[in-house]
Amino acid sequence: MGEAPRPPRLYGRRRGRKLRLGQRERQTALLPRVSLTLPPSGRLEPAGLFPAPPPDIWLEIGFGGGEHLAEQAHRHPEIGFLGCEVFANGVVKLLGEIDRRGLANIRIYADDARTLLAALAPGSIGCVFILFPDPWPKARHHKRRLITPATLDILAEIMRDGAELRLATDDPGYLAWMLEHATVHPAFAWTARRPSDWRERPADWPATRYEEKARKAGRPPAFLRFERRGRD
Repeated sequence: MGEAPRPPRLYGRRRGRKLRLGQRERQTALLPRVSLTLPPSGRLEPAGLFPAPPPDIWLEIGFGGGEHLAEQAHRHPEIGFLGCEVFANGVVKLLGEIDRRGLANIRIYADDARTLLAALAPGSIGCVFILFPDPWPKARHHKRRLITPATLDILAEIMRDGAELRLATDDPGYLAWMLEHATVHPAFAWTARRPSDWRERPADWPATRYEEKARKAGRPPAFLRFERRGRD
């Protein structure tokens, strides 16, 4: 058997502005309590990361400043949430939301999402969010884009039947790329029936500062929803 496909490496900064004292203290005190540690071998059953196994697990890859993830976790306290982000400043912002809101249903993986995706047990995820990933607009950088057949293959493996994949972008070129790859993947069905289904953000999809910034810059976002088809 050949090696399972791996999604592309996640390119991006790991640190921006110098962390303030309070952020450094939160990083030291809170992050170890909510960090996700991968098992040395074997598969990760994510429900076991929480004191009481939740009925479903949702995953956000590249959560940025964490406002979407924190709001989803606040709205759905019964769900377990996994968040991947390599940018340290984004991680500490999410830690601030966890602390402020008293959220107990988030686990953070502050490293390359590929290693987490490779470890997750098949059919263990009920929803995946990939919101406004870097579009890498130059043609020579397209290989760095996160949405690829390899990424979709591994997402199809870890998502349960009927699970939802949510993608968002404000880049027209990346939108075409996402649709080109996701709509032909045999494991996913695009749920849109009319333009408003992907041009208007659904009510259960919290807004982010990045979306607001894109709209002010005249870049209307697109919101794509795909359903993981049944395996039979």
